[in-house]
Amino acid sequence: MNTPFKLHYFSQRFWLIIVAIVVLSGFGFVVARSGPLAPIKVTVAEVIEADLAPTLFGIGTVEARRSYQIGPTAAGRVQSVAVDVGELVKAGQLLAEMDPIDLDQRAAAGGAALARASSAIAAAAAQRRDAQVRRELSGANARRYVELGEKAFVTRSVVDGKLQEEQSAIAQLNAAEATLSGARQDQARLRSEHAGLLQQRAKIRLVAPVDGIITARDAEPGSTLVAGQSAVRMIDPGSLWIKLRLDQSRSSGLQPGLSAKITLRSQPGIEISGKVARVELIADSITEERLAQVSFERIPDTLAIGEMAEVTLQLPAIKKARVIPSAALRYQGDIAGVWKLVDGALQFTPVKLSASSSDGKIQVNEALSVGDSIVVHSEKELKSDSRIKVVTALTGSGK
Repeated sequence: MNTPFKLHYFSQRFWLIIVAIVVLSGFGFVVARSGPLAPIKVTVAEVIEADLAPTLFGIGTVEARRSYQIGPTAAGRVQSVAVDVGELVKAGQLLAEMDPIDLDQRAAAGGAALARASSAIAAAAAQRRDAQVRRELSGANARRYVELGEKAFVTRSVVDGKLQEEQSAIAQLNAAEATLSGARQDQARLRSEHAGLLQQRAKIRLVAPVDGIITARDAEPGSTLVAGQSAVRMIDPGSLWIKLRLDQSRSSGLQPGLSAKITLRSQPGIEISGKVARVELIADSITEERLAQVSFERIPDTLAIGEMAEVTLQLPAIKKARVIPSAALRYQGDIAGVWKLVDGALQFTPVKLSASSSDGKIQVNEALSVGDSIVVHSEKELKSDSRIKVVTALTGSGK
């Protein structure tokens, strides 16, 4: 190999090496800036102190505060059902009727027995009056014969006979009074039995306890019901409210009277005003939720029982709260926290949440100090050893 050829060969290798170095450098730069080894772009914010108007969000279902299951108090067969689902009814209106079987005949027999008892009382009263007259007459005769006996106008045996007649009349009067008392007691018993039969007869007429609307027809004529089983169900439409479930950890300040904004699933773009009517004393320990009832300021005309509703409650304002953006919240398992910047490095800091507002602010505890920098948004999931680059925005030309 001559000298010019060697120089040409080494010159080609030199330039090939230079090109390779440039290509590898460019590839490494691209990988470092936009590949898997590139730093993750994040946006940050500072923990601030500000007044917070916290809200509490929950999901509930529409229920009736006053609902009624109308059914017989004793087993029987349905004779007729007078209403259907959706009908408006008035208090006292007939809804259904059970088969009376022999109640009418027993009530008639009870009425006849009462009439007979009245006749027995009248007869016993007449006997008592007769016995009273006999007792008065025998008493007068006995006193007169005692006086005659003292004057020796009659013998002692005659006087004793008159005294015995007086005692017999007293006994007959006592017997008549006992008979009259027994007749009156029989009448009271028969009256009670008859009233019970009439009450049973009235109970087979199932009537509306209040003004309302029929929500279910559970039985048809000819079907048999046991005691307590409903034939129809109804509600008071003026008692509709929402049974609301709320996260226990954020329910501080929950109390009756709080204003509420209600959005029904059937009307997603409409807010309905309401307020907390009642807060249940017993919470759900399994789902860790508080239960509350929210009433409507004005009940919508098309409201359906069982419809889902989203409710936002306005809690009392908190002065000088330590707040962060809700977008900064991250979870590691069940632990809530934020990524805090400490000397340019990431540190996951658990926080305790107490209140949040509708504008995306969350109150935190002393784990964060005012002025701390925290990550709000990131391109990817972060780890404690992740390389980051702080930018003003993740989209566009933010740097």
